[in-house]
Amino acid sequence: MIFITGASGLLGASLIETLFAAHHGASDLQIRALYRKQIPAIQFADKIEWIEGDILDVVVLEEALKGVSEVYHCAAIVSFDPKQKQRMHTTNVEGTANVVNACIEAGIKKLLFVSSVAALGRIREDGPINETMNWSEETSNSEYGKTKYLAEMEVWRGIGEGLDAVIVNPVIILGSGDWNGGSSGIFKSVYNRFPWYTNGVSGFVDVNDVSKAMTALMKSDISAQRYIISGHNTPYRTIFNLIADAFKVPRPSKKVTPLLAAIVWRLEAVKAFFTGSSPLLTKETTLTAQAVVNFDNTKLLKALPDFSYTPLEETIHRVAAALTVKYDIKG
Repeated sequence: MIFITGASGLLGASLIETLFAAHHGASDLQIRALYRKQIPAIQFADKIEWIEGDILDVVVLEEALKGVSEVYHCAAIVSFDPKQKQRMHTTNVEGTANVVNACIEAGIKKLLFVSSVAALGRIREDGPINETMNWSEETSNSEYGKTKYLAEMEVWRGIGEGLDAVIVNPVIILGSGDWNGGSSGIFKSVYNRFPWYTNGVSGFVDVNDVSKAMTALMKSDISAQRYIISGHNTPYRTIFNLIADAFKVPRPSKKVTPLLAAIVWRLEAVKAFFTGSSPLLTKETTLTAQAVVNFDNTKLLKALPDFSYTPLEETIHRVAAALTVKYDIKG
């Protein structure tokens, strides 16, 4: 029995597809997952045992983990909106502590925790980021990154108490999820002819590569380790251009300068204050978009010698095609 939190999200849905593909759709594969209000309309949803609740409910977690051997903890609040600070800390940190405690109590075989490279401190332009690094006030501009770092500390505590666990730190994940929120929003922005680009560089990875790496790590004897999952260190402008070409729309042509970015995020903050809406850009997101950050992915490749990353162009064309169908985009 496999238990998944965050099964309805971009990564959770891909993980479910990967698990069923590995088992060739076998009926003996048992997956149990939490949902909060409505069972998501994802592939293989009818083959999953759904339990209503969330990771803040310790009683629900205890019930959900009965008979479970493996746990994938993917659930998290991802936000760069200052108004979401308390919600992120509650879900990402306290929720992860609940999952860890429930896993220890249930005696599960192994926990795989999905963290983020934000937990490593993403503002480091003096060299590539690797797994030895951690979030700090000096190396991170993100409250979200702080919550994921603190969540990792809960997992390490569990490991110290005898829990077999492994942590993954994905970069920006590319997939055909909800493009009204999350990383899939990059595709929507480019499709809507967003004209701006920055000189920033970051890591990007195919959602299917992340889920395949996760299942491989779960099957392995690896424990008490963390792994960056990053396929390509690439300029944002290159990503935007590839997406624009895939959708056959104009490429972004206006460069965002640091001064312009500083003006825009402040205007967005004022607008959000008076309208009560979430700002489209924040100080955190503008700093991240302009930073030149490279990620070292060699540790995972050494641990999983048979694993390889999907070419970037192939990922973007596949995701763009899937989103075209999903949102009935007309050429």
